[in-house]
Amino acid sequence: MNNSYLTIDGIHKEFGSFTALNGVSIDIKKNEFVCLLGPSGCGKTTLLRIIAGLEAPTAGSIIINGKDMTHMPSAKRNFGIVFQSYALFPNLTALQNIEYGLKARKTPKKEVKERALEALALVDLLHVKDKYPAQLSGGQQQRVALARAIALSPDFLLLDEPLSALDAKVREKLRKEIRSIQEKLKITTIMVTHDQDEALTMADKIVVMNNAEVMQIGTPQEVYHNPANPFVADFIGSINFWKENKESSNTDKMFAIRPEHIRISEKEGMVAEVVDVEFRGPFYRLQFKVTDSSSHLYEQIIKVDVSTHEVSYLQLTKGMDIHITLPAERTLSYKEQVVS
Repeated sequence: MNNSYLTIDGIHKEFGSFTALNGVSIDIKKNEFVCLLGPSGCGKTTLLRIIAGLEAPTAGSIIINGKDMTHMPSAKRNFGIVFQSYALFPNLTALQNIEYGLKARKTPKKEVKERALEALALVDLLHVKDKYPAQLSGGQQQRVALARAIALSPDFLLLDEPLSALDAKVREKLRKEIRSIQEKLKITTIMVTHDQDEALTMADKIVVMNNAEVMQIGTPQEVYHNPANPFVADFIGSINFWKENKESSNTDKMFAIRPEHIRISEKEGMVAEVVDVEFRGPFYRLQFKVTDSSSHLYEQIIKVDVSTHEVSYLQLTKGMDIHITLPAERTLSYKEQVVS
């Protein structure tokens, strides 16, 4: 039995000779927070627009709560949407911006103000209700845009790169707020992002996309620890790749390991020289060149994340030799070559 609330089934989208989406299928459960993650031009925003009914698919279907909505206009789909650019009316106050959508929906007059104030309270912005967008910070404007979407009591929420125009500190704060509001309202949410940190920290499920196709669907832990292919491994987090020694094998097998999974020691493992030391705050990212000629990684550059404490304890500096071990249980293998 399919317990999907929103089913994206075999969606194709072509713009002339350009294929924007190529057979995309995703099942989204009720109240789930799903991130569509991928580089620019991979098709994620086009997919969001098709879910919203702002774009028609070339083929495939959109099923919402058991009903085929593929050819239904967006007005019939009862969703809220928040754009990267906020899209607030500059001549209306924060409260009036939220009321506008409610009035357009022919909401009873006495309910309009009440629901708009409730939505502002939810995003903790009652104190700026009479201010205009130009008087608000970027983070506040984005929260007003979110309140406007929520006030309509939508069945699901669509977020199109909602945090990308904000600075890092505000982004981090809003990530937590949006997730907290989504959990409180129990609203099915689909967010488009190219930011892996956003996807890893906010999503129940991540859909990794590239070149108009789905590369992998899974929890943040699944896509990080068990990436389905080299693209996913490379796009989410940092990773080392190397090829199998051709002399010992006829395959084009590739191996990969995350920098934080490599162990360093004064005595055990293959010998490597520190060629670069980069301070990252709580840890250092070091680059090692394997100098052990008996290793299949000879002359390979390997990135390793090392705690500040360990760097200090071992007195790691550029030019010194150390031993590194790549644990077999943390090593991934692929048949195809990494796409850089």
